Amino acid sequence: MTTRCGFVAIVGAPNAGKSTLLNRLTGAKLSIVTPKAQTTRFRVLGILMRDTSQVLLVDTPGIFQPKRKLDRAMVNAAWTGAADADLTVLLVDAKAGATKSVRDIATKLGEAGRRCWLVMNKIDTIEVQALLPLTATLSQLATFEETFMVSAVNGDGIDRLLSALAAAVPEGPYLYPEDDLTDLPDRLLAAEIVREQIFLQTYEEVPYAATVETESFKERKDGSVRIDATIYVTRAGHKGILIGDRGARIKAIGARARHDLSGLLDRTVHLFLNVKQRTGWDEEGARLRAIGLDDPG
Repeated sequence: MTTRCGFVAIVGAPNAGKSTLLNRLTGAKLSIVTPKAQTTRFRVLGILMRDTSQVLLVDTPGIFQPKRKLDRAMVNAAWTGAADADLTVLLVDAKAGATKSVRDIATKLGEAGRRCWLVMNKIDTIEVQALLPLTATLSQLATFEETFMVSAVNGDGIDRLLSALAAAVPEGPYLYPEDDLTDLPDRLLAAEIVREQIFLQTYEEVPYAATVETESFKERKDGSVRIDATIYVTRAGHKGILIGDRGARIKAIGARARHDLSGLLDRTVHLFLNVKQRTGWDEEGARLRAIGLDDPG
């Protein structure tokens, strides 16, 4: 039996739907998803088995103009993911169109000269006739081997994309066990699920000024797991918002995260959250490494 295996990087501007696409393709919640831009902070690997192919999907942070060290690390992670991949997929929010960010990314991909596909996402939100001029505009900036039209939310076009990806990766042995879904450690997954709830339950700059680190992940004799996590914020005011009146907000974040983690880990989860102010954490190399990013220097 001939097997295939290869890395496929999903790149694009913030909010293009990369994490939603990864989760849809793999059929599992591997990357957190919120309506806010710049939710994903590091590369997330999704392992997809299709026929005799193992497709290693790499969800990358959205590419934008960085300001903080955290931002630079996120953008570096995205471009490194693309450089290391056998195939790069440029995912575009069809409704937003060929924004400057999208055109800049396409131009850089074109200059790199690597294998690249164009995937138009959110096609259920615009008129079909608007797609052709949009793809034509982007195709002038980079050479795309293939173009696909999908909706990661409702599944339109996903099966065709899956089959094409399985056929496109190079021949070779599988790099991961066939029943693995990701290489994301449980400790990091736990921190991400808590951070997702911070994005969903707080507003404005608070989610972007917060990071989560799993301090301990202990298996218990009854098969359950105890997870202790710390949420770091840059300002005292953010700490107050996260804790909420009489601890109501942090309890709500913990309850929802605990529910989601119990489903993902398929066991009872005891989750304990602590909030600390740490001004400038987003400029600290140690904090960036703790959340799975390389220090950009």
